[in-house]
Amino acid sequence: MADKRKKQAVRSGGVPAWMLVGIGILIGAGGMGYVAHRGWIPSLRSNAGPEANPNATAPGAGEGGIAEAGTAKKPSFDFYQVLPGKEVVIPDAELSAKAKAETQAQAAAAAATPQPVVPGATPAVASTRVTPAAVGPATSSGGYVLQVGAFPDNAKAQAVKAKLALQGFVAHVQVVKIGQQTWYRVRLGPYANAAQLEKIKHQLSGAGIPTIALKENG
Repeated sequence: MADKRKKQAVRSGGVPAWMLVGIGILIGAGGMGYVAHRGWIPSLRSNAGPEANPNATAPGAGEGGIAEAGTAKKPSFDFYQVLPGKEVVIPDAELSAKAKAETQAQAAAAAATPQPVVPGATPAVASTRVTPAAVGPATSSGGYVLQVGAFPDNAKAQAVKAKLALQGFVAHVQVVKIGQQTWYRVRLGPYANAAQLEKIKHQLSGAGIPTIALKENG
């Protein structure tokens, strides 16, 4: 029996078999730990990156992408479609300044002109409201006008014209071509001065109808 154990020890180089098995297990465990640390095992890799959506489908020919879906649609009308060189947009602050200057000039002129006094007569009070019926279509160039909108569709322009008619204003639709686009512009005027223009603009604003003031150049 002793001779058999001695022969086994000699075959293994003098190291017991159980020790060799233990060393093999330690080497294998160390190797596995190193491989796992380096991320070489696919099942142990981190899934921090984006994952594919299995239900995703490619957009069709008529479907827009994300960027297209977020793009705002162009408005169906544009107030500021004007004829370059022939029309100038008057900002509200400038219009108010012009109207105030005209009113002061008219008051100064009236004060400088003596008025005959009629006994028992009631002094006339100037109205601050312009009669809508007095506003008609612009038949001549020059002066001040109000533009209610400019539409690429005549039907929409006619609808706005009808809306103004319900407010007592007689508007007209002017057809112009700016660039390659034909526009149907809904307008009121012309007006003799900025003060009259501003009164009409305020009346329409109070009715919920926005406008822009324009000065036509001859």
